Amino acid sequence: MHRQESLLFATLLELAIIVLAGRVGGMLARRVGQTAAVGEIILGILLGPSLFGALAPQAFEFVFHSAPPEPLLVLSSLGLVLLMFQVGLEFDFAHLTERVNRAAVMRVSLACLLLPFALGFGFGYWTAPWLSPGARPLHSALFIATAFSITALPILGRIMIDFRLTHTRVGVIAISSAAVNDVAGWLLLALITALVVSDFRAGGFALRLAAVGAFALVCAKLARPLLKRVIAATAARGGVLSDNLLGGVLVMIFAAAMSTYEIGIFAIFGGFMLGVVLFDEREFVAAWRTRVGHFVTVLFLPIFFTYTGLRTRIGGLGSPADWGWCLATVALASFGKLFGGYVASRRSGLTHDESAVVAYMMNTRALMELIVINVGLDLGVISQKVFTMLVIMAIVSTVVTTPALRRYLPRAGLS
Repeated sequence: MHRQESLLFATLLELAIIVLAGRVGGMLARRVGQTAAVGEIILGILLGPSLFGALAPQAFEFVFHSAPPEPLLVLSSLGLVLLMFQVGLEFDFAHLTERVNRAAVMRVSLACLLLPFALGFGFGYWTAPWLSPGARPLHSALFIATAFSITALPILGRIMIDFRLTHTRVGVIAISSAAVNDVAGWLLLALITALVVSDFRAGGFALRLAAVGAFALVCAKLARPLLKRVIAATAARGGVLSDNLLGGVLVMIFAAAMSTYEIGIFAIFGGFMLGVVLFDEREFVAAWRTRVGHFVTVLFLPIFFTYTGLRTRIGGLGSPADWGWCLATVALASFGKLFGGYVASRRSGLTHDESAVVAYMMNTRALMELIVINVGLDLGVISQKVFTMLVIMAIVSTVVTTPALRRYLPRAGLS
C-alpha cells in the first residue's frame, strides 16, 4: 500500500507541474502572437533535461524520476489518441467530394513527401561520414529523409482549429494532405526500420499497405453507419452527451486505435479515422467539445509534450561547424515542404496566398518528428548530434507557422 501511495504521489506531482506548465506556456505563447500549442510544446521540452534538468538536476530527478516512466507514457499515448479523434471531428471533409479538391490533396501530399525525402536522403547520405560516423550511410540517409517528410498532424490540427480554418477549402486540403503524407511517412518508417534490422520483406510491406486500405474501408462502410445510428438513437441535444453514448464512442475509439496499432501505423491514426467518419454529426461534435474536448487539451496534450521533452536533450552543438550543419538541416527540410507545397497548391488552382498558407501548414513538424528521430537514435543510425539538429528543425518549423499564417491568411481572405 505504501508503495502504491508513493507511486500515486510521484505521478500526481508530475501531472500538477505539467498542467501548470502547459497553462503558462499557452498564455505566454498567445502574448507573443503564437498559438497555445507552440507554447505547450516549448514548455514541455524545457521541463526535460535540456533546461530543468540542467539548471536544477536534483529537483528534476525528484519530480520526474521518483516514479517509473510508464504512467506518463500511457497517459500521453491515450491523450494523443483522443486528440486525434477530436481533430478528425473538427474538419469538414465535404470539400473532398469535389474532384478538384481531391486532386489538390494528392498533389500536395505527394510533393510534400517526395521532395523532402529526396533532399533528406541526399543530405543524410553525404553528411553521414562526418555527422553520424558510426552508422551506415544508407541507413542514416533513409531515417533523415523520413524525418524531413513528416508533418505533425495533431499540432497542425490544433493550429488550424485556433485559426478557424477547419471548414475552409484550404484547411481541408492541408489537413487531408497531412494525413496522407503521414500515413505514407509511418509506412516508410516501418519499412526502413525493418530494413535496418535486416528483417525486410516486400510482401509484408505490401500486406501492411493493404491493411491500411481495408481499415479505412471498414471505417467508412461499417463503423460510420453504425455510429450514426447509435448517435441518432441517443441524440446529443443541447450540447449534452449521454453517458451511454460517451462510453460507446470511447470503446470504438480504443478499438480503432488498437486496430491501427496492429496494422503497424501507430494507434493515433485509428482515433483520427474514427473522428473523420463522424465529422458531419454537428450536435455530437458540439457535445464532445463541451464535455471531453477541453479536458483532452488541458491535461492529456501537455503530458504528451512533456513526456517527449524528457527524452530530448538540446545541446551538444559546440562548434560553429555544428551550428552550420544545423542551419543547413533546418533550411533544407523547410525548403522541401515549402517549395513542394506551394508549387503543388498553385498547380491545383489555389491563389498565391492560399498556396503559401498550405505550404507553411505542411511544414509544421512539431513533436511528431521526434517519434521518427527517437527511433533512429535508438537504432544507432543517427548520432546524438544529428538528433539535436533534427529536434531544433522540428521546433523552428513549428514556430514559424503561426507568424506566416497571420501574414497570409488576411491576404487570402481567410481571417
